Amino acid sequence: MPARTHRILPIRLPVPLAATQGTLALDLLPRREPPVAPVVPITAGRRRTAEEWARRFAQATVEIVGGDRPVAQLVRWTSREVYVDLDRRAVLVARAGGHTPGQGRVQPVRPRVLSVHTCFLHDAAFEASVHVRYGERSRALAARFEARGQHWLCTALDWS
Repeated sequence: MPARTHRILPIRLPVPLAATQGTLALDLLPRREPPVAPVVPITAGRRRTAEEWARRFAQATVEIVGGDRPVAQLVRWTSREVYVDLDRRAVLVARAGGHTPGQGRVQPVRPRVLSVHTCFLHDAAFEASVHVRYGERSRALAARFEARGQHWLCTALDWS
């Protein structure tokens, strides 16, 4: 039987070194022109309506996570992914605080939505950044809303 030769493959492939290895490759020249973003024409009334919707929605979400409201109150206004995430967050906070989620517990500090800023991506979708205050602490929420028939549906919600 002839001897077999096996080819040994390295675990890691060699990576070529760049000329800027070990430094940040930054363009340090000043920008001459402002960035160009597409302008989406939205009426002032539609913008106000969207911002008010985002404000009420954000207030409801922080009350759900805090244990004051049941997550089922937003089932019609959220995508499945957002609903599941809200439910998970409410359960985790309730477990940490020793209470049952959605039972209207009395919090020592109530969350308040301080500001909402919207950016329309197109006529049927907008994103909102929300500033929420918990006593002396602040949090930020980012949400994406898409038009579904006559109402807005939250399709993404990010907490920071």
